[in-house]
Amino acid sequence: MSTFRRLLGFLKPYRAGAVWSLGLAALAMVATVAIPWLTGRAIDGLEAGDKGDLRRYAGLVALAALLRVGLSVARRLVAGRVSLAIEFDLRNLMYSHLQSLELAFFDGQQTGQLMSRATVDLQSVRFFLGYGLIFITQSALTILLAAVAMFALQPGLAALALVPVPFVVLVAARYGRRSRPALQEVQQRIAELTADVEENVSGVRVVKAFAAEPRQLARFEGTVGRVFDQSMIATRLRAFYNPFIGFLPSVGLAVILLVGGRAVIDGRLSLGDFTAFYTYLLMLIGPMRQLGLALGMAQRATASGARLFEILDRAPQLYSRPGAPPLPDGLRGRVELRDVTFRYENAPRPALRDVDLLVEAGTTVALVGATGSGKTTLVELLPRLYDVSAGAVLIDGADVRDVELGSLRHAISVVDDDPFLFSASVHENIAYGRPEATREEVEDAAERAQAAGFIAELPAGYDTRIGERGMTLSGGQRQRIAIARALLSDPRILILDDATSSVDASTEQAIKTALREVMAGRTTFVIAHRLSTIALADDIVVLEDGQVAARGTHAELIERSPLYAEIAEKGLPDQVFLTRKPLERVESL
Repeated sequence: MSTFRRLLGFLKPYRAGAVWSLGLAALAMVATVAIPWLTGRAIDGLEAGDKGDLRRYAGLVALAALLRVGLSVARRLVAGRVSLAIEFDLRNLMYSHLQSLELAFFDGQQTGQLMSRATVDLQSVRFFLGYGLIFITQSALTILLAAVAMFALQPGLAALALVPVPFVVLVAARYGRRSRPALQEVQQRIAELTADVEENVSGVRVVKAFAAEPRQLARFEGTVGRVFDQSMIATRLRAFYNPFIGFLPSVGLAVILLVGGRAVIDGRLSLGDFTAFYTYLLMLIGPMRQLGLALGMAQRATASGARLFEILDRAPQLYSRPGAPPLPDGLRGRVELRDVTFRYENAPRPALRDVDLLVEAGTTVALVGATGSGKTTLVELLPRLYDVSAGAVLIDGADVRDVELGSLRHAISVVDDDPFLFSASVHENIAYGRPEATREEVEDAAERAQAAGFIAELPAGYDTRIGERGMTLSGGQRQRIAIARALLSDPRILILDDATSSVDASTEQAIKTALREVMAGRTTFVIAHRLSTIALADDIVVLEDGQVAARGTHAELIERSPLYAEIAEKGLPDQVFLTRKPLERVESL
């Protein structure tokens, strides 16, 4: 019930529309209930041979029917508007909340699961709040008004006819209790199916590269089978309870035919009243059946609402404190890590341990180490994608936890080894960090990132729309657009996470020449997996098992760091670049 009450809370901004919808539904039901009574009067007039009564009541029946149609159309328009408005609010609420959650939340979530909650579950809630409540209200109003009319016509006969109603309520309540967990499990299985579809579409290149279509299809059929099996459990419940709910009023119908028919024969009841009474009883059967369907809709919405609230109730754990100041101008890029320890959620050991590191503003530092040594984790702490478990990260003298998050992240640009591009134009992707940038500024950034050449060859140049995740471009082209995006943001701190890994040697060299200009006077962290990349750095930091193992120049580290010496030895083909003045050597080559 608590979930149901919370779902009703989404109706609050649209109380007026909901009230209008209910009012129109009530008036439509009054018109509906009037038709049997008018029909009864017409039949009595027919028996009496009064043609005037017959014409008058026939006209009133037609008028009531037209009134019911008009009110029903108006009610559906109002209810539809309320339903779509609720959907609009729910989608915005869900998306804004997801955007507010920290990166750690998404590390443990499947994209398909989140998509299912934001689409399938949300639709169930929206449809119930917009239409399901109206169905329930209409059914209840029809039963109430028909009962009043029946008691007005023949109290004893009405009491007999309404005996099944309490049993209908009990059966419907039992159906609700049994169907809720079954429907909640259906929603979970649908979410798993959505996750499977998303993963297969995203990984279609890998599937085709390994000719794994039959294996993926078999896996998908298994997921679909689980949805089918669970849906059949819910269907069996519905197949039993809904007809049973519809059967109970029919018992009253049989009683009325027997008892009411005798009353007509004995002259204790007019044929017109009996016809009206019988029509009212027929009117009860439809709403009682609808009540079962509407209750099933309510149970599905409640199950979906519980899944939505699992996300919406997850409070953001990483946010700016109220009144937090922007990042100070200060030294424009001075970075300090003080005794930093960081552990990912559910990880067996920390990714970083007791890291102390000071990088002066305008310095370029290369982070070197084996896979899993903590290089990427360290740079992710700078824009506060994660919060340290212990210690502190300071930028320009301010603890990153104490400054406004937006100003912090605007001051840092990241180019990683697998850049993400949006399904938008080249211009929009480059200007993502600065949407107000002019075309000239975008072109200048592309020029410096060595991307202008291939962009000019695209069908519409900078207005060419990039496919999903940028897959219509090569890896090197995507990286150069990502570098242009970072350059246009003009950050204090630039993070290059193996940013030239997907380009050929000549393009890599051209990009590095451009980066040298951009990095001048800017604090830069270079995560290096190629020894040639280290040529960009003033200083080298060696990480091992989440700790700073050594720091210095290439020559210094060769002498005193066995780990670095091993890395350098394995990178022998690139070692020509590793001198005290690497860039001059690069240019001479």
